[in-house]
Formats: sequence, C-alpha cells, structure tokens
Amino acid sequence: MGKSYGFIEIPSTSAAITAIDIMLKTADVEFVTWEKKLGGRLVTVVIQGTVSAVTEAVEAASAKSIKEVAAKAVIANPHEEIVKMVQLSASRL
Repeated sequence: MGKSYGFIEIPSTSAAITAIDIMLKTADVEFVTWEKKLGGRLVTVVIQGTVSAVTEAVEAASAKSIKEVAAKAVIANPHEEIVKMVQLSASRL
C-alpha cells in the first residue's frame, strides 16, 4: 500500500503532544509536522505511513487523547499538491 497522511486537530499543545505519543506508539507511522494556531490553543498534527497504520493511529489518538479531537482525517495516496503543502509546513519547524 502507498503512503498516506493522517491529520488530527486538537485543542492545546499538551494534548497535541500526548496525541502524537499515542499515535507513534500505536502504529508504524512517522510524525511529519504540526501547526499551532490561536497561540497553541488549536494544534494540527500530521503523520504519515501506510493507510492502515495511519488510520489505526488517528483512531487511537481520537479515542485516547486527553482532550476531545476537533477534527480528524486520513488522506490515502495524497495528490502531489497536498504533499507540497505538507512539506512546506514541515520546513517551517
């Protein structure tokens, strides 16, 4: 299976860090980047891996995170423009 991206949006930086920990421990995925909005009160986390691993990681973080996930998505086989956007975001870290 090809690569996919997983996204979760969660309130607070500490909740995002714990969600990243959950995702990385749950499945064979890589942390790609995160974006903090509203002074860190809303954080979007991006991971990548196989579709099944990303789906498992996103679902685990959604179920076990310390705060309720505001949004989540898995994009299988992302379009090259999506890949560029994620790479641009990751280069700002």
